[in-house]
Amino acid sequence: MYEFLWWWAFLLLPAPLLARWWLRPAGQMASGVALKVPFLEDFQQGGKLLGRSWQGLLALLLGIVAWMLLVAAAARPVWIGDTVAVPVSGRDLMLAVDLSGSMQEQDFILNGQVVDRLVAVKAVAGDFIRKRSGDRIGLVLFGDQAYLQAPLTFDRQTVLQLLNESAIGLAGERTAIGDAIGLALKRLQGSPEKNRVLILMTDGANTAGSVSPLEAADMAAAAGLKIYTVGIGSESDQMRSMFGFQLMNPSADLDERTLKSIADKTKGEYFRARDTEEFQKIYAELDRLEPVEKEAEHWRPQQELFRWPLLAAFVLTLLTAVVRLEQE
Repeated sequence: MYEFLWWWAFLLLPAPLLARWWLRPAGQMASGVALKVPFLEDFQQGGKLLGRSWQGLLALLLGIVAWMLLVAAAARPVWIGDTVAVPVSGRDLMLAVDLSGSMQEQDFILNGQVVDRLVAVKAVAGDFIRKRSGDRIGLVLFGDQAYLQAPLTFDRQTVLQLLNESAIGLAGERTAIGDAIGLALKRLQGSPEKNRVLILMTDGANTAGSVSPLEAADMAAAAGLKIYTVGIGSESDQMRSMFGFQLMNPSADLDERTLKSIADKTKGEYFRARDTEEFQKIYAELDRLEPVEKEAEHWRPQQELFRWPLLAAFVLTLLTAVVRLEQE
């Protein structure tokens, strides 16, 4: 919708007529100084112009329209868009995703197809990211070292794209859980303590990095960072061997004890994702434990439009001058 924010400016519309009625002609002023009002001569000579030619009438009409456009520009016209909800305050969520070599283990089923662990993480975590309207989300990828892939941002689409572009082995073949926690803590230090949340997803044990996971968890607890840990990988899988099929445990390297300790120290929780369905339930539970903030404030975008009537008034003024020159 369109609206004039300074509608009272329209009270200036009769100003040229009032000036014509109240001010003496310039020749009758003792001082010899005249007050020039835009297009005042058109009003003074309106009767003569009407009688003279169509150029005079056109000049008068152009002057009147130009004055009306100037007043409309002064009234500050704006276009007001639809109401947009703005979150009052959301959580700062940091996702830490393991990209070590073991994440290429294909023990998940997604849409009827066998996929590796990282593909399952991307699919399920992607839905979680899309739903976190109002939260700032960041992304840490870790392997031999931890890397900040996306700082905290409201741009969920960019975070989702960066997650989908990640690849196994991009950060190295080993697993630096402690460094991932330390990097996430560093990036979350500027956030309110009650809103700091880290979701750490891994399928192994800490085999790299300069900080142990438990030491990093102690620092996180002292800083008020809540950590939810997710252990990824199935517990049993059939593998063909020379003796037939054997039952194997693809998650034998998963250090659940450490992940539980990290969650306990930081007042978070530990989850076990053995298949895609469990993964989805985990994120549903995280939505329950860390709900999205209510959107209580609203605003309507505004676009200033005064330049258009101002430009039109300028063009009409030029046309008025041209018409009067032709008349002379």
